[in-house]
Amino acid sequence: MTSPQEELLPGTRRALLHRIAVAQSEGRAPSLVAAVVRGGRMVWSGARTSVEGEVPDGDVQYRIGSITKTFTAVLVLRLRDEGLLDLADPLEKHLPGTGVGEVTLLDLLAHRAGLAAETPGPWWERTPGSLRPQLADVLGERPLVHPVGRRFHYSNPGYALLGALVEKLRGAPWEKVLRREVLEPLGLHRTTVEPVAPHAGGWAVHPWADVMRPEPLENLGVMAPAGQLWSTTDDLARFAAFLAAGDDRVLSAESVREMRTPAAPAEAADVADGYAYGLGLELRHQHGRALVGHTGSLPGFLACLTMGLADDVSAVVLANCTSGPAPFTVAADLVRIVAEAEPCLPAPWRPLREADSAVLDLVGQWYWGTYAFGLRLSADGLLALEALSGKGRRSRFRPDGDGGWVGLEGYYAGEVLTPVRRPDGTVSHLDLGSFVFTRQPYEEGAPVPGGVDAEGWRGIL
Repeated sequence: MTSPQEELLPGTRRALLHRIAVAQSEGRAPSLVAAVVRGGRMVWSGARTSVEGEVPDGDVQYRIGSITKTFTAVLVLRLRDEGLLDLADPLEKHLPGTGVGEVTLLDLLAHRAGLAAETPGPWWERTPGSLRPQLADVLGERPLVHPVGRRFHYSNPGYALLGALVEKLRGAPWEKVLRREVLEPLGLHRTTVEPVAPHAGGWAVHPWADVMRPEPLENLGVMAPAGQLWSTTDDLARFAAFLAAGDDRVLSAESVREMRTPAAPAEAADVADGYAYGLGLELRHQHGRALVGHTGSLPGFLACLTMGLADDVSAVVLANCTSGPAPFTVAADLVRIVAEAEPCLPAPWRPLREADSAVLDLVGQWYWGTYAFGLRLSADGLLALEALSGKGRRSRFRPDGDGGWVGLEGYYAGEVLTPVRRPDGTVSHLDLGSFVFTRQPYEEGAPVPGGVDAEGWRGIL
């Protein structure tokens, strides 16, 4: 992937370079590389290093840790889209004998299966996978630490189970399936399960002295689907573009949108922090914007891929140290710098090619009781309902093919808005999940639940 630096203004490029320079220096990282994606392609990349004359570029591999989970989730969604499974299926249906067969595939994807966060035994990230050759070795005698489906609890063993599921249904090792179905179609040729030169070495930097020592680089075995992969900023920039728009060779735009939708019950602390989890993707709020992606860490490495979809800006940050710079904070700052310095230009307004008069009858001002709403027809053929006070329930609606409109988000997601017409064809009112919307507040003659006072509106009694 090329990096047309000239597409960002010099001041923006300088601000991006300054941010990663501060991160590498203050975080005491042996090296740090970063990239920014806009419009589906990389528009900036940069690097800082402690080794003079050996600045890493977008082709140098770093270990990406739990960003691997996003790749595994893509494989599971592919199986679902092919009709080989349903996310509501219990694990036992496809992978019997695990001892936790009651958990659903959705539970595993969203970290709500109640499984332990880590494996039993020695620290799995710093020891050979050969110490845990079977799924039973990563689940242990007490695999469930919470009731199934009740809360978000991040689980690395959960994604080992999903990797085993992929292997069972595809009849091939997880890494071969990943290569064939995701990496090759997307052109991610430098994303591998084992390091391939050029690659960074993983380091532990002493917390109280400017010295360091190498970290072990272990193959994680059956835990590989949770955190094994190595990748580059070039490859992860391509992967970010895919996660933003989809690619029918791998996963549709609708399915990647599903991955970006919260799917796990949020803890109170997570709500306060603006954190949620979808299907293999983390959802966060930073600097007033919604960001979607995943972080990753393994001994010797830190990583983050995050996307600001509203701003069409994504960022990748990779470093080769066990602790130091906060990769999500840095990546979020890169998104913010570009979004604020060079905001997206809106598409030119253009009128609709055609408009159905029956739909135009629905637009305009409506009242639910005394609350004023506006209903607008957008260029994509959807109806958008919004409180005119600026506060209140809002949603977009798509036609259902039977004259009604189905809500797409918020309180009205899945609810049907039905236009009710008089014998002469004019619109009497709107019915939205039993709520009656009328053209005037408590309009006389309208079927307002509870009726309308016959004496009408009045002043001070």
